[in-house]
Amino acid sequence: MAQMPGGALVLFSGGQDSTTCLGWALERYDRVETIGFDYGQRHHIEMECRLDVLASIRARFPQWAGRLGDDVVVPVEAIGTLSNTALTREVEMKMGEDGLPNTFVPGRNLIFLSFAAAYAYRRGLKHIVTGVCETDYSGYPDCRDDTIKAMQVALNLGLERRFVVETPLMWIDKAQTFAMARELGGEAFLTLVREETHSCYKGDRTGQFDWGRGCGACPACQLRADGWRRFVAEGL
Repeated sequence: MAQMPGGALVLFSGGQDSTTCLGWALERYDRVETIGFDYGQRHHIEMECRLDVLASIRARFPQWAGRLGDDVVVPVEAIGTLSNTALTREVEMKMGEDGLPNTFVPGRNLIFLSFAAAYAYRRGLKHIVTGVCETDYSGYPDCRDDTIKAMQVALNLGLERRFVVETPLMWIDKAQTFAMARELGGEAFLTLVREETHSCYKGDRTGQFDWGRGCGACPACQLRADGWRRFVAEGL
């Protein structure tokens, strides 16, 4: 695939979705950089895993290594200070009285996109890639397509730039995300996504499953396990 100019910045946590989005961007853009956010998350181990994933891509995927540029981690501890959620506190993961799961961190994705746009402005990158998804929608209003489109308009007006916020996973489920990973980088990339990424909300990497590592019980693990079962059963 011919690479498009303008460069891309990928919001990269080191999880299944953002790693697949990183592969997607590396297939399309001549220059790809990554940004991560340290907000005191309960699953802080993802900050270590993201570095391992980046190192593996550089070492094992020569078709991408030359296009993978700088990585930056932005500290935003204020998110943890302001919120009281199961991703920033050691509390049980459950549905809240407002009908939203208590793993929802209010404003998190909006803050991430604002910081990412400011960094993309500085780095001269036009495309901002994020792994939000409405198909596997779990009650997070800041993952909706309408939210992202509205955010793109606000960023473009507020920064006087023509950013494009890309959401490659918006309309596909976890089974299709596994399939996308294999289509992008073959079995080697699918194996990397399964074995080296981290998506477990509890930060547990002791459990080893066909779909990857995690506790096997939290909402993120259950979603991933169900997606893998369908990926295998449907022969995607």
